[in-house]
Amino acid sequence: MIQAIDIKKTYKVGEVEIVALKGVSLKIKEGEFVSITGSSGSGKSTLMHILGCLDRPTSGKLFLDDKEVGKLNSNDLAKMRNEKIGFVFQQFNLLSRSTALRNVELPLVYAGANRRERAEKARITLERVEMAHRLYHRPSELSGGERQRIAIARALVTNPSLILADEPTGNLDSKTGKGILEFFQKLHLEGHTLIVVTHERYVSEYAERIIHLKDGLVEQDKR
Repeated sequence: MIQAIDIKKTYKVGEVEIVALKGVSLKIKEGEFVSITGSSGSGKSTLMHILGCLDRPTSGKLFLDDKEVGKLNSNDLAKMRNEKIGFVFQQFNLLSRSTALRNVELPLVYAGANRRERAEKARITLERVEMAHRLYHRPSELSGGERQRIAIARALVTNPSLILADEPTGNLDSKTGKGILEFFQKLHLEGHTLIVVTHERYVSEYAERIIHLKDGLVEQDKR
């Protein structure tokens, strides 16, 4: 499903060049549950953004479902993100003035679904993450765990084949985080491909494969 070949990424901050990735190569098969770990500055979030087509590498090639991502134009890239990839972030990234229902509908707006279809799919997905009782609540009225479940519902509403989560338990207490990770395991059993970026060891242990980064390189890849 995913193949990265010698991915390198360099950022320029003023006159200083920062090398985030020094040549990462990996393959992730459909249906795998993978954790990408590493200390701060190891390049794990940079790699996730590239795998999720949110950023382009400085050099190297990335293939998603046998398509070379670097050859796609902006419209095709946006379509791929919307149809194939669901994102879950540490900060939730929910619209503060919108209800849970409206937040979950958002990817369907970009997909061109009509209002009735959007509402129906969003409701069904919120039921799936056990948030049907919070349809009309805004993020400020929800707990951290509830907000993360809304964010997961938003990631799932287009039925993507790949789910990318960047530090999804970082703002949650351990009990709430465990519930989120158990839900990820359930998604994995349903056939979704999951990539979870984390620096927490207990989080990575929920995955069936751990890729550890150090100084912009793959230091260890174990199952």
